[in-house]
Amino acid sequence: MPGTVERQAAFARHLGGPISTEPRINERIRVPEVRLVGPNGEQVGIVSIGDALKLAQEADLDLVEVAATARPPVCKLMDYGKFKYESAMKAREARRNQAHTIIKEIKLRPKIDPHDYETKKGHVVRFLKAGDKVKVTIMFRGREQSRPELGFRLLQRLAEDVTELGFVESQPKQDGRNMIMVIGPHKKKAEAKAERAAARARTSGEPLEAGAPAPDMAPVSEQGE
Repeated sequence: MPGTVERQAAFARHLGGPISTEPRINERIRVPEVRLVGPNGEQVGIVSIGDALKLAQEADLDLVEVAATARPPVCKLMDYGKFKYESAMKAREARRNQAHTIIKEIKLRPKIDPHDYETKKGHVVRFLKAGDKVKVTIMFRGREQSRPELGFRLLQRLAEDVTELGFVESQPKQDGRNMIMVIGPHKKKAEAKAERAAARARTSGEPLEAGAPAPDMAPVSEQGE
């Protein structure tokens, strides 16, 4: 028997084409009356479809059905072309920001010596300045597992030392023989990249073009015991 995809395709062909997910606009809205919303969100009320189309034409806007299942359907006056463009740009920006979300990882021992601690803290500072999240893992071994407070105090100390650059996004929690905490940056990735680009421009003496993004830095994972 044909699967779901084949049945949907056959149904679409029966209707004469693919099923559109676009909202109905202007003359495609075939109902006797609609609940009309103005271009600035103001409630106009229930009007006939003819009056709604006339108002759209007078305002040089489109009549767009935004709630087809309502009774009567809700329609809004808007520039539909501009609306689609802005929606596409917002979706693109959201995907770009999501793709740049990187989680670095630092591993510590509960009895870490001062020099190693300062080194690992420096890595955390560098990651946060770059706009990356940092997953800090305390690794317990042997009898250390009976002293979880050592790891908790170490994580608290680290969070306080970098409080100007980041915040505790995920509180310390035990995970088997490890204790984990996540620190998030105060600055977004894009802001951190822009600052790095400006700093490089000042150092080199070259002017930075407005809106020019900084080149991506290669991901680095700092781990150790």
